[in-house]
Amino acid sequence: MVPALATLLLFQLLGEVAVRLSGAPLPGPVVGLALLLLLLAVRPGALGAIKPTAQGLLQHLSLLFVPAGVGVMQHLQRLGEEALAIGVALVVSTLVGLAVAAWTMLALMRWQGRRDGR
Repeated sequence: MVPALATLLLFQLLGEVAVRLSGAPLPGPVVGLALLLLLLAVRPGALGAIKPTAQGLLQHLSLLFVPAGVGVMQHLQRLGEEALAIGVALVVSTLVGLAVAAWTMLALMRWQGRRDGR
């Protein structure tokens, strides 16, 4: 478990370093996760070493929402002041996300149909 956890943290660190050096406007952990995905695509055998630890972390993922809930409670007044802007941003981003997902699905279905010769 410790080596797998160290591997996950190492990839997070690599992502942070890559973002800091490149100045990319991305979160370091996201870049680290992409690097880990690349590793797993190149060496699928590495999945067996990481999978049990990753599953254990995912089982307790709900605990990570506690700090977010505390932050919301600390800034409740500001959230009330900015409720309209937050609401509009949530609705618009949800609609844009749904539209992009639908467009991607349609594009992949067309691509799959051409590939299958339909």
